[in-house]
Order: sequence, then C-alpha cells, then structure tokens
Amino acid sequence: MKRNFIILFFTFLSINLFAAKPSNTYIKISTNYGDVYIKLYNQTPKHRDNFIKIVKDGTLNETLFHRVIQEFMVQGGDIDSKTAKPGTQLGNGDLGYTIPAEFVPELFHKKGALAAARNNNPDKASSSSQFYIVQGKVFTDKELDDTETNRMNGRKIPQAQREVYKNLGGTPHLDQNYTVFGEVVKGLVMVDNICTVKIDGNNRPLTDIKMKVSLVEKKELKKLLKELGN
Repeated sequence: MKRNFIILFFTFLSINLFAAKPSNTYIKISTNYGDVYIKLYNQTPKHRDNFIKIVKDGTLNETLFHRVIQEFMVQGGDIDSKTAKPGTQLGNGDLGYTIPAEFVPELFHKKGALAAARNNNPDKASSSSQFYIVQGKVFTDKELDDTETNRMNGRKIPQAQREVYKNLGGTPHLDQNYTVFGEVVKGLVMVDNICTVKIDGNNRPLTDIKMKVSLVEKKELKKLLKELGN
C-alpha cells in the first residue's frame, strides 16, 4: 500500500509540473527606448526554434534596429549592424541560411506582431536573423477594401482581423507574404518610441539603437504571466 501511495504521489506531482509549464516561449528585447516582451507562436515551429537558438547563442545582442518607418514597423537583426559605421546602409546581413515560409491564416500583421524579414526570393523564405515588429496604423473599412483590391491580389481579410486592423491597427498587405511568428504581449510603447526617432534616407536611425535579446526565464516569466492573467 505504501508503494502504491508513493507511485500515486509522484504521478500527481509529474502531472502538476507538466501542467504548470508555460505552453509558449517568451523573449525580451531591451533597448534604451524601453523593453518588449514577446510570445513566440507554436504554430510556426521552424521560426520559433530558430529564434530561440539565435537568442540563446547571443547572435542578436548588440545588433541595431536599423530600419524604422513610422506607421509601419521597426526592423533589426542584421548581424553586420554590430560594427556598422554611422550612415552605412544596412539590411543584407544574416547567417547564411533561410527558413521556409510558415504562413498561418490566423497569424496576421496586427500592431505588435513579430515577423521575419526576407529578400525577394520566390519561395518567400525568411532571413535567418532579421525580423521586424509591426507598428502599423489604424484602417477604415474603405482603406481595407482598397488594400484587398490593390495590394492583396483580391484576397479577403477575415472579418475578425478587419476589426483588429480598424481598432488596434497593423499592416494587412503583408499578410501571407511574410511569416508572422510571435507577438508583443507587454511593452509595445517601445516600438512607438523608436518610431519617433530621426532617420536618414535609408530609414536608419541617426543615433544607433542597440538591442539585447534574451529568453524570459523562470522568476521573471512567472511574474509576466501573472501580469498577463495566465
């Protein structure tokens, strides 16, 4: 009987530990304009796993947000930006491989979306290190209709997503063209702050905006999830 009790106890403990484990990985990006906390989507496992890898190995630390366009997005992750001189055009540095596109209809370019940058390759494969966070803008129904007609080859925006674009904002014309693989869950003001900086003709900030990127671990993650009501 004692043996059965021990087995039941450890079975119960294992179940509870498993249940308590967060179902998503969270990333923190820190800059002198603030911090953002980002949830990585499990629906895009190739992008999720690659991002976790390059965060763990420090690849993104000291890279810049090198491209900033107000009412559009902030882009970073160019590994060449770590040592780039002021005024140098950036946007071509990566790790020498691409990630296959992972387009999921339910994941879209709302404000705060994390998405992978890419060059104009026919397969729409993503950069290994470059990413962007959407600021976007709020749209009217007419603007969304025009976007469907002129910039999306007639593809329709689902009604639920239209409501988000009308109230929160985003960049709908990028949907199903660039892989969305996460979203900001806290600190979106950082993106708004960065979007106010002065830029040069290549949309590079005149003053470097360096980032530190890390996994949100245990104690901090517990606090974050409590704040988010999870």
